Amino acid sequence: MADIFQEVDEEVRRQRLKELWLHYGHYLIAGCLVFVLGVGGWRGYEWWQSKKAVAAGVAFEHAVSLAEAGKHKAAEAAFAKLAVDGNAGYRVLARLQEASELALTDRKAAIKEYDKIATDGSVGQVIRDLATLRGGFLLVDTATYGEMRARLEPLAGSDRAFRHSARELLALSAWKAGDMGAARQWTDRIVTDPQAPPGTRSRAEILSELIAASGKG
Repeated sequence: MADIFQEVDEEVRRQRLKELWLHYGHYLIAGCLVFVLGVGGWRGYEWWQSKKAVAAGVAFEHAVSLAEAGKHKAAEAAFAKLAVDGNAGYRVLARLQEASELALTDRKAAIKEYDKIATDGSVGQVIRDLATLRGGFLLVDTATYGEMRARLEPLAGSDRAFRHSARELLALSAWKAGDMGAARQWTDRIVTDPQAPPGTRSRAEILSELIAASGKG
């Protein structure tokens, strides 16, 4: 009798499974297909991204080689193209390099490009700071100390990556403007910062001596 009941139970289970398959089997198949296609699609996307990154790397190296060979117009064009067509990382680097090449022939246009990068919210803070600083280097001989301060003082904070260079530019700008008090403040901030690079510290010390010699600092 036990065998009979067991066979009945198995038949009932088979019947229930059959009914479940008839009702929901197509959902299971569709789910499996979606999973397989999703994995395949992701793998394809990863391959495409990898291929694009390699191509961007090759294009970036080519543009750099043009710049090193003194073919600056060609390098500028190559960086400009990569800034549009490259992947995210190389687009940002290409924009910086394009502005650097542009600075050789059109300083105002280069500053404008650096400012575009500096105000681009999609770019990381460190890159934005670097663009601001590079623009400052191009402006230090022509901008007023007030303009330089408005541009670079935020970069001079103790938590910013390029604070030493920003302080040095501000000290130089203040000195050129004849504001020896401000120049002294910036050189002191460099000299008293234990993390200041040796080169920056040395130049700040020289500027401090010039300020002292002027009798106005």
